[in-house]
Amino acid sequence: MEIVKVIGIGFLTLIATIILKEYRKEYAIYAVLIGGAIIIFYSIDTLKSIINFINSISINSKYNNGFITLLLKITGISILTEYAVSICKDSGENSIANKIEFGGKIIVISLSIPIISTTLESLTRLLP
Repeated sequence: MEIVKVIGIGFLTLIATIILKEYRKEYAIYAVLIGGAIIIFYSIDTLKSIINFINSISINSKYNNGFITLLLKITGISILTEYAVSICKDSGENSIANKIEFGGKIIVISLSIPIISTTLESLTRLLP
C-alpha cells in the first residue's frame, strides 16, 4: 500500500506547514517543498517501473516508438507543470501559477503536433 505512505507523508507535511504558518509563515513554503520532494523521490521507483513497462510494450508493438516517447514526455510535462502550479498557488502567487500553466499547455500542444499531423494524414488516406 504505497498510497498510504504517500498520504502519510502528505499529512505530515500539511501538519508541519500549518504549524509553521502559525509561528514562522515564511518557512511554511519550505515545508511544502521538502514534503513534495520526499513524495516525488518516493514515487520514482514506481515511475521507473511504469516507464520500463511502457518501453517493453513499445518494443514488442508495431507502433512508432517516437509516439510513445512523445506521450511520455507530454505526461511528464503535465505532471511537473501541475506540481509547480500547486506550489505557486500554495505560496499565494496565483499570477505566476497561471503563467506556468499556460506555458505548460503551449509546450504540450507543440509536442502534440507530430501526433496530430500523423493522425490527420491517416484519416485523409482512409476517407475518399
